[in-house]
Amino acid sequence: MHRELKYLWAYVIPGVLVAVLAMRGLMSYGGILVAFIAIPLLELLLSGTTKNMSAKEEEIVAKSPIFDLLLYSNVPIVWGLLSWYFYILLTVPLATYEYIGINISMGIFLGAMGINVAHELGHRDTWYEQIFTKLLLLPNLYTHFTIEHNRGHHVNIATEEDAASARYNEWLYAFWVRSVITAYFSAWRLEAKRLRAEGKPALSVHNEMIWLQILQLGYLGIVWWIGGTFLLLSAIQVAVGGFLMLETVNYIEHYGLRRRKTENGRYERVQPWHSWNSNHELGRIMLYELTRHSDHHYKTSRKYQVLRHFDESPQLPYGYPLSMICAMLPPLWFALMNPKVKAIAEKQATLPIS
Repeated sequence: MHRELKYLWAYVIPGVLVAVLAMRGLMSYGGILVAFIAIPLLELLLSGTTKNMSAKEEEIVAKSPIFDLLLYSNVPIVWGLLSWYFYILLTVPLATYEYIGINISMGIFLGAMGINVAHELGHRDTWYEQIFTKLLLLPNLYTHFTIEHNRGHHVNIATEEDAASARYNEWLYAFWVRSVITAYFSAWRLEAKRLRAEGKPALSVHNEMIWLQILQLGYLGIVWWIGGTFLLLSAIQVAVGGFLMLETVNYIEHYGLRRRKTENGRYERVQPWHSWNSNHELGRIMLYELTRHSDHHYKTSRKYQVLRHFDESPQLPYGYPLSMICAMLPPLWFALMNPKVKAIAEKQATLPIS
């Protein structure tokens, strides 16, 4: 049971947002305080672990429904707190600094508990988990994510063709623009490709991307109908905050790492050294083991609670939150990461192409 209970720490993030919405004032910046100050400091003090479960333990844990319920609970939490956020904007006079802080905190929350959980559920096969995925992506205006992520990123990881794999010496801010735009249009192409393979026209009722745009416009239309332009712009602002959280994570997860091409022109198989990882315990728990990223790419159907550490997996110098801060300071990021990227490339060059 202790394995299940530790993931209750993930609820610190929505707990902080409750405090933000209830207290406001300087507490409006609670999302920044916890996600990018408190957690990084704690991770500097707390050591991580490389320990993996035994095969028997993994079999038991993988089948436990509690881990799934922990994920599903984020759907009502996200929509409940989002509704409260809209209510406060419409009924409570806010100072400009409070409005800015609440929006930043809301964006952090939507990225961590919305897109991140949707990322895990988006790899599941059941119809209700697919619905949960879309509900979590909707307030982030990123419903195309699972199409591009599952059919694009997981195929093209660590190549120039992948929108989500940051290039060597690419600034985070340039990556944001490239990844956001490229991923969106890639999702349209991937969906058209799927339909052509099925003998169906791309511009038809069978195109999921069309329905996803209708869903998002419907959401924004309802927000505008309830609260006018002010509420609409606020909804867009927190959505941007949410998906930029995702893109920052994308940036640090594959920065500078590249797969080589085989003699037949294909890329080598995805290996543990094609993703940056972190074993810092607190970040692992709060992000539902996203930081053990190599194993996720090795087998996408493996549930978060049984993701493994690989000794061959390159490790970020810090946990995810502090690494994200470093990425926002490109000279510092390059000083920390470029020597590591070069060392991996040199080691990779001595290995046979798989």
